[in-house]
Amino acid sequence: MFISYNFDREATDPTNYYFFKEGFSQEELDKIAKGIESLEEQKAQTVGGGKDDVRSSKVRWIPQDTNWWWLYEKLHDMAVEANNCLWKFDLTSLSEKIQYTEYHAEEGGHYTWHQDIGPGDMSVRKISITVQLSDPSEYEGGDLELWTAGSEEHATKAYKGAGSVFMFPSYMLHRVTPITKGTRRSFVLWLGGSHYR
Repeated sequence: MFISYNFDREATDPTNYYFFKEGFSQEELDKIAKGIESLEEQKAQTVGGGKDDVRSSKVRWIPQDTNWWWLYEKLHDMAVEANNCLWKFDLTSLSEKIQYTEYHAEEGGHYTWHQDIGPGDMSVRKISITVQLSDPSEYEGGDLELWTAGSEEHATKAYKGAGSVFMFPSYMLHRVTPITKGTRRSFVLWLGGSHYR
């Protein structure tokens, strides 16, 4: 006789995404744009190095200080809502800085398929957050795509409206397609928790 035992568990949706179509007002976007002007710009890197065939963009790191804490709190609250609705991750930290990113057409801006998890501090990332700062009229290409189906052709494209917020589990493959005109501005943040086990 075969006997099995299943532990009680709460149902989750581990490969779904969550978004806020109008997460930030124009006034908030203007405040962000003004605030980042004083932050140091640097070439974006990846865990494996800074190869342009993998990623081409410029970044600035938004400090966790009193001037910016409103932004961290707002994104935290949005992520908690999404997590309670879909994933039920054990969230315990918001230790990383927000990464402001610019993808420029003249520099071949893009980021190939990748995950946001990895070794060290990246191993406890649970939720990835992307906020669109540019209006869709400011650039062409530059789609944020999430691998939610069986092939690249069926990837989910994130809504491109300025102020929209797109969230997904950090283990899911995603990319930013090449920018063909203009500049795409966004920022990303990761919420962490206990190690996957």
